[in-house]
Parts: sequence; C-alpha cells; structure tokens
Amino acid sequence: MNKFLYSSRVAPYVFVLPFVLSFLIFFAYPVISTIMMSFQEVLPGQTHFIGLANYKNLWSESFFTALKNSSRYTFWTLLVLIPLPLVLAVFLNAKLTKASAFFRSALFIPSLTSVVVAGTIFRLVFGSLDDSVMNAFRHLLGMPTINWLTNSATGMLVMVILATWRFTGVNIIYFLSALQSIPHELYESAEIDGANTWDRFWRITLPLLKPVAIYVITISIYGGYSMFTESFILWNGNRSPNDIGLTMIGLLYREGIEKNNLGFGSAVGITLLAITMVLNVIQLKFFGLFRKED
Repeated sequence: MNKFLYSSRVAPYVFVLPFVLSFLIFFAYPVISTIMMSFQEVLPGQTHFIGLANYKNLWSESFFTALKNSSRYTFWTLLVLIPLPLVLAVFLNAKLTKASAFFRSALFIPSLTSVVVAGTIFRLVFGSLDDSVMNAFRHLLGMPTINWLTNSATGMLVMVILATWRFTGVNIIYFLSALQSIPHELYESAEIDGANTWDRFWRITLPLLKPVAIYVITISIYGGYSMFTESFILWNGNRSPNDIGLTMIGLLYREGIEKNNLGFGSAVGITLLAITMVLNVIQLKFFGLFRKED
C-alpha cells in the first residue's frame, strides 16, 4: 500500500482527484441532469418525456424580451467595464500617480458590498419621488422628475451604473496584475528608440494585456447573461413594468421556481448556456486563441 501511495505514477492522479470529483459532482452532473429535465415535464413525484415541447415553448414574447434585456445589459457592461478599468489601471500603475494604494482600495470596496444592499440603495437613489437623490440633482439643473425604473432605457441605465460601481474595482485588479508583470525594460528600450507615451501604450501595453483582457471579456459575458439579483432587487421582485428588467435567469426563476415548471426552466437554462458558450467561442476565435502558433 505504501509503495502504491508513494508511487510517482499514482501521485499526479491523487492530486488531480479532488478537482475531478468536484467537477463531476458540482458541474457535470447538474448539467446532464438539466439537459434531461429540459426534455421532460417535471411534476411533484413524477416525470415523463415530452420531446422538444419545452424548447418549442421558448418561442414566446417573454423569452425574447429576456434575451434582449440580457443581451443589452451584457453589451453595455462590456462597453464600460473593459476600457474604463483598463485606463484607470494604467493611471494607478503610473509612478506619477500619488496615493495609488488608497485609490485601489477605494475602487475595490464596492465589490465587497452585498448586491442586495447595493441594489436596495440604488433603488432609493433612483427612486420616483421628488426628493430621491437623482431627481433632486435633476431639479438643481432645472430638469423635471422622472420615474427611473418604469422606462426601459433609464432602467437599463440604472442596472449598468450599478454594475459599473460594483465591478470596476475587480477588473482594475486584473489589469493591474498584468501591468505589473510587464518588464519595465521594454518601456525603457522603446523610450530610447523615440517612442512616445501613446506608442508605448499601443505597441507594448495593449498586446501584453491581451490574455488578461480575453479573460475579463469571457467572465463579463457569462456575468452579463447570468445577472439576476440586481434586477430582482431594483424592481423589488421579478415583475418589472412590461418586463423591462426581465433577464434570462429571471425567466428561468419565474418558470422553474415560481410556476414550478422545471422542465421549461431547464430548457431556458440550457439555451442560455449554449448562447454564452457560442459567444465566448466567437470572441476567442476573433482574438486568435485557436490559431496555431508557428
């Protein structure tokens, strides 16, 4: 037994075993189970296969509304949460920036705040009353009161602002870690060759940040399409006016949990998984991650 346990051939499998078990139990099994349920009608105490009926039922106004909202949210968060943290990280990494440690901590603190607490605060800040923070600010500018969370455009704006407030600091940390791993000699050599600040950023910083940028984009796509809690808290439930805050996970929750239609909810979940996987494969292909190196 000791010879077996201390064998150099067995040791790698022993070290990998915890990950394999956790992957099989907490990812592979739930996915396979969900795929099976998506072809079933799941009732208390009984299930039976109904073929593609759950997927045919996806062709509905609620599904397309949820898909549109999640896609819009993901698009705007990508548009904000990639360039903004990158620029801030570059400034915080510069030697001329004073108190950079303070700003790093201050920008990261929002990510530690509970999303329930943050959503509740934002719901009050963007409330419909005249004395809510944003409406009071509008009054100072001579603008009328608006109900932020009853309009599709302003409701989406609130969700994107909330996401920006919460996740800017996290993405800054990712980009900072990559920036600090770039050898300073590269910048010195480029400066000697006459490269200005923009040239050094464009030809040295951005190419070397590519792996981290791809990672941030990947998790941002998954994070955007899996958003639920923010919408749930902002509208104090999963019933926003005209479903302006309905997301894909919100639809899954409504059908699978509230209506106890687990088969249809599973179909929504598998469709969402397929959409996010396809989008990430496309962006990975676009950035050349599948290209063979010479």
